[in-house]
Amino acid sequence: MNIVGFAWPEIVYLSPRAPGGPVPNLPDDILFSAQFVLVDGKFRGLFTLLFGASLLLFVERADARGEGGITLQLRRLSFLALFGLAHFFLLWWGDILFLYAVCGFAVLGMIDWEARTLIRRALIIYAVGTAWLLASNLPAALPWFLPGVEGHQATQRLVEQFDRAAQAETALALGPWTTRLADSVFNHWQQPLVTVANYALETIPLMMFGMALLKDGFFAGAWDTARYRRWAWRGIAGGLVLTLPLAWWQWREEFALQVVFLVGLALALPGRLAMTLGFAALLVPLARSAPASWLGERIIAAGRMAFSNYIGTSLAMAFIFQGWGLAYFARYTRVELLGFVVLGWLLMLAWSRPWLERYRQGPLEWLWRSLVRRRREPFRR
Repeated sequence: MNIVGFAWPEIVYLSPRAPGGPVPNLPDDILFSAQFVLVDGKFRGLFTLLFGASLLLFVERADARGEGGITLQLRRLSFLALFGLAHFFLLWWGDILFLYAVCGFAVLGMIDWEARTLIRRALIIYAVGTAWLLASNLPAALPWFLPGVEGHQATQRLVEQFDRAAQAETALALGPWTTRLADSVFNHWQQPLVTVANYALETIPLMMFGMALLKDGFFAGAWDTARYRRWAWRGIAGGLVLTLPLAWWQWREEFALQVVFLVGLALALPGRLAMTLGFAALLVPLARSAPASWLGERIIAAGRMAFSNYIGTSLAMAFIFQGWGLAYFARYTRVELLGFVVLGWLLMLAWSRPWLERYRQGPLEWLWRSLVRRRREPFRR
């Protein structure tokens, strides 16, 4: 999903017909709709589940060693927030680390709750967050439904507003890195806080689900196969039932900005939650056999270096698309950008395992761990 955010103005992420984006074409429309149904928010949701589980796992293991798990985790999240801010200001507007750090602080006070309590309260928070996002985005969408001249004029003003913003963003991306940095510092310094405001009530409950599932043995493969299958079937089927009508509505309305805002930022959330949990239940049993295959070993190595691969991807894609590098910004259609996605996958799979054969951790994982523990951690094997 993020490749569009690297290669085009931010608004293009939300609609294949966005101003300042590629010339509208049928393959891009199909790809956007397929990603909306199957990918958008779901894979970020999977990562959020794992992040929540890792918060609890880290504290438990540190406590077992007598190191004070909560204290270490607070320090760990603080440095993660700093890494996230550096990522945002220096490389890319789409940082997610700062959001995860802030939400991690909130979730840390819940690690002693029972699994059932976590799930019940997570559902309540998720429902409140969905309602709040719906209420926040509905006023901007209403002009689309107004008949006659008034609705048309409001829509035209919105398109012109985002067209100007897209042109400015394109100029920044293709200009000097220092100009982009200055714009982030002086004009968009509040963006990480806006991201927290928009996504915290989705992120926090997903982290709570992750902790609950860890407590229940879900990630350890402790459930029987039939139970995983039931969760997978119900989650994926339920998510499709909730999401496919929204995909059809966006297509019918030719991906109008008001519609995609309302759908992507609010109405799609229930389907995302269901499908995220369904995908998780599908993937956990499959992970049991991963170490037995060449590709599985490569994926495991890439996962152990998730932090380095995340920032490394941003660095590679910034070099490809921004003006200080190859300056390929705003050139390729959505379908054509899949080539860069495959390139990113191949790079991660190619370097992660050889690196871990020589070193204990990825470079950023090692730096993060050393900062948290206030000592130089072992690096070479």
